[in-house]
Amino acid sequence: MQTSFIVTFIGDDRPGLVEKLSAVIEKNQGNWHESKLSQLGGKFAGLILVSLPADGGPSLEADLGALAASGISVRVTPMESIASAQTPAPVPGRDITLTVLGPDRRGIVREISAALAKRQINVLEMDTDVQSAPMSAEPIFHARIEAWIPEAARMDELQASLDEIADSMTLEIDLGQA
Repeated sequence: MQTSFIVTFIGDDRPGLVEKLSAVIEKNQGNWHESKLSQLGGKFAGLILVSLPADGGPSLEADLGALAASGISVRVTPMESIASAQTPAPVPGRDITLTVLGPDRRGIVREISAALAKRQINVLEMDTDVQSAPMSAEPIFHARIEAWIPEAARMDELQASLDEIADSMTLEIDLGQA
């Protein structure tokens, strides 16, 4: 019988970090299924879904914990802990995608995420970055947000709210269906 875990980690970005994690997972007879890994501000962080024999969890946790000596902070969460949390029954809905572009400033993510949360829209994936504009070198914020919107949510109300945010923060916010 197999059991699954979510492994979260962060460490200084350097060659070999992923190899160290994968070697520990392999040593514990684990199988690396899915992952989201990214470099952020000189650090390398990620989430990994792994499966291994049912009795292998404690050994995996101990071996991954030993990576702290090399500067990698790791947390292991059993999937049954995740599954046992109170999750509401699925509600009919659809996927949407938002793209955001404009001058970088505080509050962009907060404003947009508040507009989504108010309508019970669930963020599934979000990627953001700030880059210098080609001519002016002004910091430009860019985001791509994939979200799930319940069928009962009104797209026109969401669009109006996003337009209001875009106007007040000088942003371009495009709302599309995934």
